[in-house]
Amino acid sequence: MPEKSINEISASWRELYEKGLTALKKDNLDYALTIFTKVLEKEPGCFECREALRVAQFKKAGAGRGFFRRAFQGASVGPLLAKGQIALRSNPVEAMEVAEHILNSDPNSAMAHKLLAEAATAADFPKTAVLSWEIVRKNNPKDTGVALQLGQALARAGMIARAETVYGELLRADPGNLEIAQALKDLSARRTMAEGGYDALAEGKGSYRDILRNKEEAVALEQEQREVKTEDVASSLIREYRARLEQEPQNLKLLRSLAELHVQKNDLDGALAYYDRLAKQTMGNDPTLDRAIVDIHLRKIDQALAALDPQAPDHAEQLQRIQAQRQEFQLNECRQRVERYPNDLAIRFEMGQLCYRAGRITEAIQEFQKSQANPHMRIPSLYHLGLCFSKRGLSDLAARTLQNAIKEKVGFDDERKELIYALGCVFEGMGQREQAIEQFKQIYEVDIGYKDVAAKVDAFYEQQSSGT
Repeated sequence: MPEKSINEISASWRELYEKGLTALKKDNLDYALTIFTKVLEKEPGCFECREALRVAQFKKAGAGRGFFRRAFQGASVGPLLAKGQIALRSNPVEAMEVAEHILNSDPNSAMAHKLLAEAATAADFPKTAVLSWEIVRKNNPKDTGVALQLGQALARAGMIARAETVYGELLRADPGNLEIAQALKDLSARRTMAEGGYDALAEGKGSYRDILRNKEEAVALEQEQREVKTEDVASSLIREYRARLEQEPQNLKLLRSLAELHVQKNDLDGALAYYDRLAKQTMGNDPTLDRAIVDIHLRKIDQALAALDPQAPDHAEQLQRIQAQRQEFQLNECRQRVERYPNDLAIRFEMGQLCYRAGRITEAIQEFQKSQANPHMRIPSLYHLGLCFSKRGLSDLAARTLQNAIKEKVGFDDERKELIYALGCVFEGMGQREQAIEQFKQIYEVDIGYKDVAAKVDAFYEQQSSGT
């Protein structure tokens, strides 16, 4: 059963959903949870209602936490997860309801989100699966397996550009990972199929004759799917595609393939020429194309950096100049995306990070203040706001902002450690040593190897024992 927009469900359920939104705005969270859950029992594919339920769950978790409450939740989750796993085999919608019951108490539960994502995939609710995998990945950013699951879910949901971004980040972090490289290659092939008409063929519309026009093209396609293209094969494909492009100047697949082949041959200027032609034909409405062009420009700058002679007397000056150019390019490119998509808060967050790294603290504060409205970006935004305030010397604001983020953060993962550590550093800068050490001790108790907390705590107790 496909997912539905709010306008596709019946008027009575739509009206109930609106009541839930009103309750959510008034922070009547228990009532909002009850309403959204009821709507989803009837319309499990209503993605907007699922999103609203998630917001209500996180708001309630932020408003009421405590040791005994968490302990009780942990004790009761096991049987529910077992029930959900059993339901997953025959009734994925029921499994989703079980997962949501857990999330009503602990919206960061990785096990519940994994159950929900698997059940949503089985029920053909790909966007719902993406929603849960994104939360799991946010809480476990270094888990490659979770990132791969997110990429697969994004691909199933038709969000190819975002899936390519996820796999691209993984591949940059682990260039030798063949599984990730293959996943990225499969995504590229899927995009190619969509652009070249292969999706219609899979749906029973059209025929192979429409796509494979002759034996030569079939050979070219087989060559294109090779995991590693030799120089001869790449050159052969470029000649073949150029000849075809003269006959089919509007063929977007050919333009993209030619650009990618030039990237493979490290002919970045040639790749840009074809990407620019593609951009003109798509009228700038392809985010994956925007990203590909940006990546090429960054690669060109990186090549210039690598080509510098470290023995040159002006090496330091040249290095600083090119690095500044790279930073300015990233800022300008991101600013253009902010202007194109002003309501995309994820881009706002990215812009804030770039401004912070560039030392443009006032601009960074403005972007993070906006991006915190995105539930998925709120805590990272508050964390960076705290850093910005600290950079500006506004230590009291920095401390208060970080404390607010810690209050909203459920669990004790790396993100919470980073928040507490930052708060401890702010207290240190304010000369409030006792409060600072209390923050570092929280981390020391659960992760003695985190940054330099062991040295800080040990030094504190040594000074205490020596009476200094």
